Amino acid sequence: MIPDATWDAVARRLGRALAPPARAFRPLRVDGAVAGWLTPERAARVLGFGDVFRASGDGLEFVPALAAADARSRALARVTATLAAEGALTKWRDERYAVAADLGAAPWFVLERAAARYFGVRTFAAHANGLVRAGGDTTMWLARRSPAKAIDPGMLDNLVGGGIAAGTTAEGTFVKEAWEEAGIPAEIAAGAARAASLSICREQPDGLQWETIFAFDAWLPAAFVPANQDGEVVEHRRVALAEVARLIAVEDGPDAVTADASLVALDCLLRLGVGPADAERRHALESLGHAARRRAVPRRAAPSGGRTRSVPGGGVT
Repeated sequence: MIPDATWDAVARRLGRALAPPARAFRPLRVDGAVAGWLTPERAARVLGFGDVFRASGDGLEFVPALAAADARSRALARVTATLAAEGALTKWRDERYAVAADLGAAPWFVLERAAARYFGVRTFAAHANGLVRAGGDTTMWLARRSPAKAIDPGMLDNLVGGGIAAGTTAEGTFVKEAWEEAGIPAEIAAGAARAASLSICREQPDGLQWETIFAFDAWLPAAFVPANQDGEVVEHRRVALAEVARLIAVEDGPDAVTADASLVALDCLLRLGVGPADAERRHALESLGHAARRRAVPRRAAPSGGRTRSVPGGGVT
């Protein structure tokens, strides 16, 4: 049995790590809808690209000449190349994210992955819990990220995880990443079930992480041993579920699990019936990953000289 103190530590750690932004952001709108959120400083910088953006109320928008998705995408390619040259972005990925109202919807534009948080666009990812059932016990595989990774280097992670690039699906991304990160054959990965949709909206050093994570449960043969194929993982560790709970409560150090992976693993533990008996504790843990249902987004920054106002219920207008 996992002590309540462990669950309380998990709640404290993830409550801090996944807390919504404390300061106001400026919305980037396309056709009246919010496509991204920028800090006031980043908004001021991109407004310097006067042939691409203009101020609009409490936020910014594309200039009228960029009314088509492909025109916006081309303009953003030039903007992001300049920002990268200035050192304002994380490591360039040469991978594009489709920015749209939802996954699979017609995109407003595509954007280099390294600039996604700078512009605070909604991104999508596929993660998987690598699970093994043997001898009446269930264990979980975790991976350690390469120290060369641009984000969360060297930290423990879910067995599989990756961003969903433009033109791909959650299932397709999972199958691809399952092989690259853990050597899971496609025929096994294809049998994994999408188990949850979780949401993160938090400020990070490189901007806003506004992400929906599709979590899969991949039940693996007991004899299977993960083998990384792309150099992005340096260790695999198979642990008991009680140890998973302990690890996702760790604040820092070599045993720390990324906040994203901790959320995915926690959701899995709760679904498997591994959780606190106390209903209030369980509800607090369950609420951590379901902000998407409340449309959690940052507070709006007021126009220069104006007052800051909150979005009622965290909603997007």
